[in-house]
Amino acid sequence: MSTLSKAEILRFMTAINLNERLIITPLLDKDEQVKDCAIDVRLGNQFIITQKTSFTEMDVSLQDQIKTRIGQYQRKIVIGFRERFVLHPQQLVLGSTMEYIVFPNCLSGYVIGRSSWGRLGLIIATATGINPGYKGCLTLELENLGEVPIVLYPGIRIAQLILHTVEGEGKYRSRYRFPVGPEFSKAHEDNEIGFWARKRE
Repeated sequence: MSTLSKAEILRFMTAINLNERLIITPLLDKDEQVKDCAIDVRLGNQFIITQKTSFTEMDVSLQDQIKTRIGQYQRKIVIGFRERFVLHPQQLVLGSTMEYIVFPNCLSGYVIGRSSWGRLGLIIATATGINPGYKGCLTLELENLGEVPIVLYPGIRIAQLILHTVEGEGKYRSRYRFPVGPEFSKAHEDNEIGFWARKRE
């Protein structure tokens, strides 16, 4: 496994064989976004925000109730481009990339925050890995660890995508398929939850 250089990133983006092509769309400014060993990705305009609720916990083992509870705990909003989204201190929000990304089976990657935003207290993408064969917008877990609200704007370059070659070939097998915005958690769909959680009376 090796990190792709700018030349290799551009080679994969123009591969004649579609099974080997890396697709990132829209790529608004290729010269600005494709770096020496990374691709800057932009913030989309859909967000899943957290709401205060009356229940005391979020227990994914309560599989018959959890979807309703997630709906009470979180809701999806859309804001316009050039509009402000204010992320308050200690607030967790799910966002996504503006770009829809298609990984060939020979590449994997991960997302990291841009250091300019990190210096303001913004943490990006706590679940960073991207498997070979993934297709969709990338969900970003945005958290403000600073002391003052941070204003975000859809379209800004918010994170970096680092790419690696895969030894052999991988295939994407996940419950998050072809998202075009942030998606709600599906942790309650893990098959092993019932085994590890004590059944409630």
